[in-house]
Parts: sequence; C-alpha cells; structure tokens
Amino acid sequence: MSEVQKEETTRSEYKLEADTELRFEVEHNASVQLELVEGKAELFGSELTKNKRYSFPSQSKVAIFTWQGCILMLSGKTEVAYIAKDTPMTMYVNTHAALEQMRQAADSDKSRGPRVMVVGPTDVGKTTVCSILLNYAVRVGRAPVFVDLDVGQSNIGIPGTIGALIVERPADVEDGFAESAPLVYHFGYNTPSPNLDLYNLLVSRLALVCNQRCENSKKANTSGIIINTCGWVRSGGYQCIIHAAGAFEVDVIIVLDQERLHSELVRDMPDFVKVLLLPKSGGVVERSKEFRGQSRERRIKEYFYGRRNNLYPHSFEIRFSDVKTFKIGAPVIPESCMPLGMKADDNKTKLVPLQPGMNLLNHILSVSMAVTKDEDIVQTNVAGFIVVTEVNMDRQTMSVLSPSPRPLPRNILVLMDVQFMDMTLK
Repeated sequence: MSEVQKEETTRSEYKLEADTELRFEVEHNASVQLELVEGKAELFGSELTKNKRYSFPSQSKVAIFTWQGCILMLSGKTEVAYIAKDTPMTMYVNTHAALEQMRQAADSDKSRGPRVMVVGPTDVGKTTVCSILLNYAVRVGRAPVFVDLDVGQSNIGIPGTIGALIVERPADVEDGFAESAPLVYHFGYNTPSPNLDLYNLLVSRLALVCNQRCENSKKANTSGIIINTCGWVRSGGYQCIIHAAGAFEVDVIIVLDQERLHSELVRDMPDFVKVLLLPKSGGVVERSKEFRGQSRERRIKEYFYGRRNNLYPHSFEIRFSDVKTFKIGAPVIPESCMPLGMKADDNKTKLVPLQPGMNLLNHILSVSMAVTKDEDIVQTNVAGFIVVTEVNMDRQTMSVLSPSPRPLPRNILVLMDVQFMDMTLK
C-alpha cells in the first residue's frame, strides 16, 4: 500500500511508521527542503539531524527511510511524493551484518576484509546499495575503500574516469561522501565500449594500487572494498565484470534485480565467491538517455562550481608551447602493416601526441600527475581536470576553466572524448 501525491507540494507533513520510507522526486528547475521533525530517519544509511533543513536540487530522486518511525516536513515542488511500506532495506542491512561478520573474522586472524562488487543493469540502484553498505560500515567504526568503475555516472571523479576513495565518515545528506585525496584515473569515454583494452588495463591498475593501500593500512585492509560498476552487463560489459572481479579478487558479488546475470556469474565465478541476488528498491526509476546525459553534465558542473554553486573556478590562458597534450588510443592498423611482434590491440592503449587546436574546444582535459612524458602516462593517476573554453590559433593559446588558479600543477594533459559547454561563460 502507498499514499501517493502527484500534486505540487508547498509544505506537507508525513508521518512514517517503522520500516517505511518517504520517496519523492524534485521537479525540474525547482528545489525541495526536508526537515526531520520527530524520530529518527536516514538517507541511504546517513542519519538525518533533527530540526535541520536539508535542500535537494532539481530532479533529485530521494528515499528517506526510518527504522523506528518519524515525522518529516517537506517544502517545495515535487513531481511525486509518497510513503512506501515495501522496501528492501531489511535485506540490505542483513547483507551489511554478514559483511561485518567477515570483517570481524578478518580482525581475528589478521587477514583481508570482504571485497564486494555490486552489479546489475542500468537504473537498479547500484550506487544506492554501495552508499548504504559504505555508510553502515563507517557507522560501526570501519574505513572501507569505495571503488567506482562506472565511467558513465562516476561518483568519485567525473564522467570518463574510474577512481577509489577511503571512506572514513558517513556521507553528508546533501553533499555525499567527502572526497579528500581521491585516486582517479583517466579513461576518456562515458562507456567502456569504445576502448575495452584501456578500460580493463586501468581497472587492473586501480586494483593494484588499492591492494598496496590496503597493505599499508590495517584498518582499510580489514574494512574491505565496496565496488560500484557500470550498467552494461551483456557481451563486452559482462567480460568487464569478470575482469574486475578477478583484478580485485572479490569475495562477494551482489547482483541487483537480474536473475540471468546472477545465474551467469554463479556459473563463471570460482566457488569461493559468494554471488547474491537482491531486489532493487521500488523507488528506483528508469532514467532516459537524455536524463543520464543531463546527470553527466550536472556532475561535471559540480566539479567546477560545487554542488550548491559554492565554488568559484578560475579562467585563464595557456600557451600551446607550455603544455604537452596527448590522447590515448591510435587508429587500428592492419596486422600486415604492424611492426614485428606488435599486435593491433596494442594501439588501443598507445599514447598519441596531439597538436593543440580547435579540436580541443569544449573538451575536458585531464591533468596528469606524470612529471615527464617518459613516464607511463596512460597508467598514471590524474591531479584534476580543466575544460577548454576558447582556442586562439593566431596567438597559439587556449582559455581554460580550472578549479584552481594558475599555474597548472603539471603540464601533461590528456584529452577526453567527454565535452562540457559552460553556459555561464557565454
């Protein structure tokens, strides 16, 4: 049973019983304020503070859950707002409890904690389940590593990247997890399909570095790793899942809402890997291709301007001669034309020098942490990102938008296929 309200909301009070949740979606170009008036409630495992007003921007999709019951006040324009009594939260928290038992066992025998990968097609709530498992782990004193392999809707870097982050405190209800010292790698596309060789190479590299970090931190090692994945689960996408599971040496795979994928993984995974099938939340809604594109743009804008437009990026000129610009991947050459001993696949991960020009306009460039071009730039993490807003061929300069003032921390730039048009500069 659900109480559904599809009319515009100005200010409404919702009384939730135990084990229920308030689900609402914010209208386009509107915002909604939420306040916990009485009781206890949480957003994806992050507890709400009583009598504090939380603001959710345009097109947010929110589910506030309560274990004991609560009263919530909602202000603003919602597309839909209703109380749901049927949620999978008990199953999710039971999963957390099982993972915590594995961590306690790791504490006892000084071994590695659980490594969990969450998989499933698009729009089944993979990121939400990762957030819940991470937040509950932190609330019992753990510091798990969060790995995001979803290059389409990245929660650590920006679209077109994969990354990892040690989570030491619950996510902020409005702002998400604190992103201090994230480890981010440049991929360049918002789906793995254009360059599977590069994607798998970077996943292996990220897994290696995460292993090293866990070896250096007993707490991170026993806390384990939670891995978010792309929604591409067929053919090449399925092979990416298999590759990632092997690279990270996962112990548990959580499959959301797809029995076929679950049975395939049970068949293909080693016996020591537990493959669980869990339902998606009824509040998860299918997003259109257009909406996912808007989400990517919003994520990039948040990188430069902050989630609440509270950051002030810098705009400045860079001379072409002051930077070295590359892209990853060269055109495929017929086998007969390849140098002896080299395969065509090698070109997919080849670093190609670029002559800066109009081809960079509106593209995002990753600022590599590499100091010289002799380093393995392809497998080197990035310091951050800039976007090219103007190119002046006469003066041989480009104007860029950067989160920090000049000079750039490094002078090696890698071109993304991902573009961003900053309309605030027009």
